[in-house]
Amino acid sequence: MAPALLLVPAALASFILAFGTGVEFVRFTSLRPLLGGIPESGGPVARQGWMAALQDRSILAALAWDLGLLLLFVGQHSLMATETVKAWTSRYFGVLQRSLYVACTALALQLVMRCWEPVPRGPVLWEAQAEPWATWVPLLCFVLHVISWLLIFSILLVFDYAELMGLKQVYYHVLGLGEPLALKSPRALRLFSHLRHPVCVELLTVLWVVPTLGTDRLLLALLLTLYLGLAHGLDQQDLRYLRAQLQRKLHLLSRPHDGEAE
Repeated sequence: MAPALLLVPAALASFILAFGTGVEFVRFTSLRPLLGGIPESGGPVARQGWMAALQDRSILAALAWDLGLLLLFVGQHSLMATETVKAWTSRYFGVLQRSLYVACTALALQLVMRCWEPVPRGPVLWEAQAEPWATWVPLLCFVLHVISWLLIFSILLVFDYAELMGLKQVYYHVLGLGEPLALKSPRALRLFSHLRHPVCVELLTVLWVVPTLGTDRLLLALLLTLYLGLAHGLDQQDLRYLRAQLQRKLHLLSRPHDGEAE
């Protein structure tokens, strides 16, 4: 086991990488399709139909590249979440197991975003071109994206964000408090075993609600929707626990401080 002085910087580095990747993911999924989308030449892009696109090798090559990137991310995210890999990484990395998972996920997502191949000449499923839709649809999408990201950040309050990022595990280890999950209630452990991602609906809104749904965006939205759907297995008992936790934390946030009460 590495000394405590080495554990803390490693966990912090993983957290910073994950935070920066999250900011970049907001830009990739929201800012670029909502505020970007203008071709470099400044003129309109000649788009092909669906049948012509299926015969265009450049479009097919770009889509195959993007599909490979997404499968790499999904494979890493799923493989490292299996009990076998968790046991192996815990054996060799100890308390840094969660930080390693978070760092690898961030690196895989960075690879997707930095190597993503847009398909500007591909067909579109929908596009707001005529007025007033060309003005109001992007504005409506922007508002829905802002609401979705605010909800995502709010939902993270229900969960233990420091534990999700691997910081709490290192903190508890340095102080000799043991494993944080060992202190969780059976209801919380049951929820975590069913919930692979706490913000499915909001992420789906971000993925699909765009003024122009091009070919590469459609591929991104379809594959991640399928992945989130397969990974999401909540039942009524999990939802009741989530509702109770949200009400408890909202009560704590709304409770006046001691100084104000006096």
